[in-house]
Amino acid sequence: MRSSPPSLIGALFVRDLRLALRRRTEALLPIGFFVVAVALFPLGVGPEPQTLRQIAPGVIWVCALLASMLSVSQLYASDFADGTLEQLLLTGGSTTLIAAARAAAHWALTGLPLVIAAPLFGLMFDLNAASLRILALSLLLGTPILSLLGALGAALTLGLRSAGVLVILIVLPLAIPALIFGTGAVAAVDAGQSASAHLSLLGALLIVTALGVPVATAAALRISVE
Repeated sequence: MRSSPPSLIGALFVRDLRLALRRRTEALLPIGFFVVAVALFPLGVGPEPQTLRQIAPGVIWVCALLASMLSVSQLYASDFADGTLEQLLLTGGSTTLIAAARAAAHWALTGLPLVIAAPLFGLMFDLNAASLRILALSLLLGTPILSLLGALGAALTLGLRSAGVLVILIVLPLAIPALIFGTGAVAAVDAGQSASAHLSLLGALLIVTALGVPVATAAALRISVE
């Protein structure tokens, strides 16, 4: 008996969260990397407020991108190794929904904590309240894109040697538009301009990615299992 789409997504989402709780060190690694990397930049470039404000959007976004890539290469690896992934594909459930649920769980474990933590670190870069709000909003729109693209890269490199390096080489070029729009939104607010254009483009990119990437990920998973 096939599960309904909402119940399938919910079951896979909860399963991934439970597995992450059993491997807390791996789950906390991206967050730890983000915290350390962002905290080191003010120490390296000096305490000049104007300099910190200028580099803040790029630094936080690049650190968020790299942090999200740390765990994404293992997104399907363990299930592929023990045969769980093949069983999931044989259940008759939608492979696209399986890919979407896995990307959503990755975002909840990695992207959401970064969204919450980023404004706190924005204070270290002397960002004002308006810039902090836009920073959080841009990451809220952008980090799901990173998780979806990371899931696609993980599916394309499934079972290959040096998969982690290949995922980064695949995902980084695809993530550049999100990086540009996200940093541009914060920079625009800091310059006294409106961030609506950048946020609109980032939102449109999220919609396109959410609609298209799970389908491509599902196709890559089917090819890898076969």
